[in-house]
Amino acid sequence: MTSAPVSQRGLREVTRRAVQAEIAARAMELFLEQGFDETTVDQVAAAVGMSGRSVFRYFATKEDMVLGDMLQIGHALAAALQSRPAEEPPWEALRRALDEPLDALKSDGGKALARATMLATTPALRAAAQQKHTQWEELLLPYVVQRMTGPAATRELRAHAIVSAALSCLDVAVEMWTRSGGTKALDTLLDTAIQAVRS
Repeated sequence: MTSAPVSQRGLREVTRRAVQAEIAARAMELFLEQGFDETTVDQVAAAVGMSGRSVFRYFATKEDMVLGDMLQIGHALAAALQSRPAEEPPWEALRRALDEPLDALKSDGGKALARATMLATTPALRAAAQQKHTQWEELLLPYVVQRMTGPAATRELRAHAIVSAALSCLDVAVEMWTRSGGTKALDTLLDTAIQAVRS
Protein backbone atom coordinates (compact mmCIF):
# COMPACT_ATOMS: atom_id res chain seq x y z
CA MET A 1 0.00 0.00 0.00
CA THR A 2 2.79 2.46 0.88
CA SER A 3 5.46 1.36 -1.60
CA ALA A 4 4.06 3.31 -4.57
CA PRO A 5 3.90 6.71 -2.78
CA VAL A 6 7.37 6.18 -1.34
CA SER A 7 8.67 5.31 -4.81
CA GLN A 8 7.02 8.39 -6.28
CA ARG A 9 8.56 10.60 -3.61
CA GLY A 10 11.92 9.05 -4.31
CA LEU A 11 11.54 9.66 -8.04
CA ARG A 12 10.54 13.27 -7.44
CA GLU A 13 13.62 13.79 -5.27
CA VAL A 14 15.90 12.25 -7.90
CA THR A 15 14.32 14.47 -10.55
CA ARG A 16 14.66 17.55 -8.34
CA ARG A 17 18.34 16.87 -7.72
CA ALA A 18 18.95 16.34 -11.43
CA VAL A 19 17.32 19.69 -12.24
CA GLN A 20 19.29 21.40 -9.47
CA ALA A 21 22.52 19.95 -10.83
CA GLU A 22 21.69 21.17 -14.34
CA ILE A 23 20.84 24.68 -13.13
CA ALA A 24 24.02 24.83 -11.01
CA ALA A 25 26.19 23.63 -13.91
CA ARG A 26 24.78 26.16 -16.38
CA ALA A 27 24.93 28.91 -13.76
CA MET A 28 28.62 28.19 -13.11
CA GLU A 29 29.33 28.42 -16.85
CA LEU A 30 27.71 31.85 -16.95
CA PHE A 31 29.35 33.02 -13.71
CA LEU A 32 32.79 32.05 -14.97
CA GLU A 33 32.17 33.63 -18.37
CA GLN A 34 30.49 36.87 -17.28
CA GLY A 35 31.24 37.19 -13.57
CA PHE A 36 28.99 36.28 -10.64
CA ASP A 37 27.67 39.78 -9.94
CA GLU A 38 27.16 40.50 -13.63
CA THR A 39 25.04 37.40 -14.25
CA THR A 40 21.31 37.65 -13.51
CA VAL A 41 18.99 34.89 -12.38
CA ASP A 42 16.93 35.50 -15.53
CA GLN A 43 20.00 34.73 -17.63
CA VAL A 44 20.52 31.49 -15.75
CA ALA A 45 16.84 30.66 -16.17
CA ALA A 46 16.99 31.29 -19.90
CA ALA A 47 20.03 29.01 -20.19
CA VAL A 48 18.08 26.09 -18.73
CA GLY A 49 14.79 26.92 -20.43
CA MET A 50 12.69 27.98 -17.48
CA SER A 51 11.47 31.15 -15.78
CA GLY A 52 13.30 33.02 -13.05
CA ARG A 53 10.49 32.15 -10.65
CA SER A 54 10.95 28.46 -11.43
CA VAL A 55 14.68 28.68 -10.73
CA PHE A 56 13.92 30.02 -7.26
CA ARG A 57 11.94 26.85 -6.56
CA TYR A 58 15.26 24.99 -6.70
CA PHE A 59 17.63 27.58 -5.21
CA ALA A 60 16.67 30.15 -2.59
CA THR A 61 19.44 32.54 -3.68
CA LYS A 62 21.86 33.04 -6.55
CA GLU A 63 24.69 32.27 -4.10
CA ASP A 64 23.19 28.82 -3.50
CA MET A 65 23.74 27.97 -7.16
CA VAL A 66 27.46 28.04 -6.35
CA LEU A 67 27.38 26.87 -2.73
CA GLY A 68 24.25 24.74 -2.56
CA ASP A 69 26.14 21.48 -2.14
CA MET A 70 28.21 22.74 0.80
CA LEU A 71 25.60 21.61 3.32
CA GLN A 72 25.57 18.13 1.77
CA ILE A 73 29.36 18.09 2.03
CA GLY A 74 29.02 19.10 5.69
CA HIS A 75 26.71 16.16 6.37
CA ALA A 76 29.15 13.84 4.59
CA LEU A 77 32.01 15.19 6.72
CA ALA A 78 30.00 14.63 9.89
CA ALA A 79 29.25 11.04 8.83
CA ALA A 80 32.92 10.44 8.04
CA LEU A 81 33.94 11.91 11.40
CA GLN A 82 31.40 9.76 13.23
CA SER A 83 32.78 6.63 11.56
CA ARG A 84 36.40 7.25 12.57
CA PRO A 85 37.83 4.94 15.28
CA ALA A 86 36.64 5.95 18.73
CA GLU A 87 40.19 6.09 20.11
CA GLU A 88 41.36 8.55 17.43
CA PRO A 89 42.13 12.01 18.87
CA PRO A 90 39.92 14.91 17.72
CA TRP A 91 42.46 16.60 15.43
CA GLU A 92 43.42 13.37 13.70
CA ALA A 93 39.78 12.31 13.28
CA LEU A 94 38.87 15.68 11.76
CA ARG A 95 41.80 15.58 9.36
CA ARG A 96 41.05 12.02 8.22
CA ALA A 97 37.36 12.88 7.75
CA LEU A 98 38.50 15.41 5.14
CA ASP A 99 40.43 12.81 3.11
CA GLU A 100 37.56 11.79 0.83
CA PRO A 101 36.40 15.29 -0.21
CA LEU A 102 40.02 16.37 -0.76
CA ASP A 103 40.67 13.32 -2.92
CA ALA A 104 37.51 14.06 -4.94
CA LEU A 105 38.90 17.49 -5.86
CA LYS A 106 41.84 15.88 -7.64
CA SER A 107 39.58 14.40 -10.31
CA ASP A 108 36.82 16.98 -10.69
CA GLY A 109 38.26 18.60 -13.80
CA GLY A 110 39.17 21.85 -12.06
CA LYS A 111 35.62 22.71 -10.96
CA ALA A 112 36.55 23.17 -7.30
CA LEU A 113 39.48 25.41 -8.21
CA ALA A 114 37.25 27.55 -10.42
CA ARG A 115 34.68 27.83 -7.64
CA ALA A 116 37.33 28.63 -5.02
CA THR A 117 38.75 31.35 -7.27
CA MET A 118 35.29 32.84 -7.72
CA LEU A 119 34.74 32.75 -3.96
CA ALA A 120 38.01 34.57 -3.35
CA THR A 121 37.01 37.43 -5.63
CA THR A 122 33.29 37.77 -4.85
CA PRO A 123 32.34 39.29 -1.46
CA ALA A 124 28.74 38.05 -1.60
CA LEU A 125 29.92 34.48 -2.10
CA ARG A 126 32.51 34.73 0.66
CA ALA A 127 29.81 35.82 3.11
CA ALA A 128 27.50 32.99 2.02
CA ALA A 129 30.33 30.47 2.30
CA GLN A 130 31.01 31.62 5.86
CA GLN A 131 27.39 30.90 6.76
CA LYS A 132 27.76 27.39 5.34
CA HIS A 133 30.91 26.86 7.40
CA THR A 134 28.98 27.82 10.51
CA GLN A 135 26.58 25.02 9.66
CA TRP A 136 29.55 22.68 9.26
CA GLU A 137 30.71 23.59 12.77
CA GLU A 138 27.31 22.70 14.19
CA LEU A 139 27.32 19.36 12.36
CA LEU A 140 30.85 18.38 13.38
CA LEU A 141 30.84 19.61 16.97
CA PRO A 142 28.92 16.71 18.62
CA TYR A 143 31.33 14.12 17.21
CA VAL A 144 34.37 16.06 18.42
CA VAL A 145 32.87 16.53 21.90
CA GLN A 146 32.59 12.73 22.15
CA ARG A 147 36.34 12.43 21.61
CA MET A 148 37.41 15.04 24.15
CA THR A 149 39.18 14.07 27.32
CA GLY A 150 39.93 16.24 30.33
CA PRO A 151 37.56 18.36 32.44
CA ALA A 152 33.92 17.82 31.48
CA ALA A 153 33.05 21.43 32.31
CA THR A 154 35.15 22.75 29.41
CA ARG A 155 34.76 19.84 27.00
CA GLU A 156 32.33 21.54 24.64
CA LEU A 157 34.28 24.80 24.66
CA ARG A 158 37.52 23.04 23.79
CA ALA A 159 35.82 20.94 21.11
CA HIS A 160 34.30 24.04 19.55
CA ALA A 161 37.72 25.70 19.47
CA ILE A 162 39.23 22.68 17.71
CA VAL A 163 36.48 22.48 15.07
CA SER A 164 36.66 26.21 14.41
CA ALA A 165 40.45 26.11 14.14
CA ALA A 166 40.38 23.09 11.81
CA LEU A 167 37.92 24.78 9.45
CA SER A 168 40.02 27.97 9.55
CA CYS A 169 43.04 25.87 8.55
CA LEU A 170 40.99 24.51 5.65
CA ASP A 171 40.06 28.05 4.60
CA VAL A 172 43.69 29.17 4.66
CA ALA A 173 44.80 26.08 2.73
CA VAL A 174 42.14 26.64 0.07
CA GLU A 175 43.17 30.30 -0.23
CA MET A 176 46.81 29.34 -0.79
CA TRP A 177 45.77 26.59 -3.20
CA THR A 178 43.74 29.12 -5.19
CA ARG A 179 46.61 31.61 -5.28
CA SER A 180 48.87 28.90 -6.68
CA GLY A 181 46.38 28.18 -9.44
CA GLY A 182 46.05 24.65 -8.13
CA THR A 183 49.74 23.86 -8.55
CA LYS A 184 50.26 23.22 -4.83
CA ALA A 185 48.68 20.12 -3.28
CA LEU A 186 45.68 21.12 -1.17
CA ASP A 187 46.07 18.22 1.26
CA THR A 188 49.71 19.18 1.90
CA LEU A 189 48.73 22.82 2.45
CA LEU A 190 46.07 21.72 4.92
CA ASP A 191 48.51 19.48 6.81
CA THR A 192 50.99 22.37 7.05
CA ALA A 193 48.31 24.75 8.33
CA ILE A 194 47.10 22.27 10.95
CA GLN A 195 50.65 21.57 12.10
CA ALA A 196 51.27 25.30 12.50
CA VAL A 197 48.20 25.69 14.72
CA ARG A 198 48.82 22.58 16.77
CA SER A 199 52.47 23.42 17.45
